[in-house]
Amino acid sequence: MATTSPAAEDYLKTIHAHTEWQPDPITPSVLATRLAVAPSSVTEMVKKLAAQGLVSHRPYGAIVLTDAGLARALGVVRRHRLVETWLVRDMGYDWDAVHDEAEVLEHSISDRLLEAIDAHLGRPTRDPHGDPIPQADGSTVRVPSVLLSEAPAGHAGDVVRISDRDPGLLRVLADAGIGPDARVALTIDGLELPDGTRLELSEDALSSIWVTL
Repeated sequence: MATTSPAAEDYLKTIHAHTEWQPDPITPSVLATRLAVAPSSVTEMVKKLAAQGLVSHRPYGAIVLTDAGLARALGVVRRHRLVETWLVRDMGYDWDAVHDEAEVLEHSISDRLLEAIDAHLGRPTRDPHGDPIPQADGSTVRVPSVLLSEAPAGHAGDVVRISDRDPGLLRVLADAGIGPDARVALTIDGLELPDGTRLELSEDALSSIWVTL
């Protein structure tokens, strides 16, 4: 099995993340933006990953994970999300402050320690933001869901997942008692909770929250 560097693992994870919640494959320019690197760096790394059989890519076309690349990406995602869950449950981190720590630890944690953390946590299937945690065999548990920004007015459901791209939004939602499994209803200008509490949210914020159908 070919080895991958932390940088290569970041590429594989980012390519996977792009299509985890929508179907369109990632392009080199979008990948460069997501990773904050030069397009030439993306070109060089994608060539290396393709040579290892981890991605398929045609010049100027989209980048797609091969089966081997997906398996490797899911391994990185598993480490990242288990670390996030561990930091929140056992180490007192808030859910808006775990991403950067997990970005570092995901590359250095051993398989033995990861297994111990997984067992200690009771083998969770979701991280603090609701993202599914891949199991050791790569399988995940997914709940059918819809983005609130794409849901019809008045739609009500349980929160499935909240993107962690905006720590500020996570803090606002936490203060309002909104997290995975919270019951919410879509209003004209935001969300309403079962107790009648209303929270005004932008369209961009609504595009970060998935709820059950």
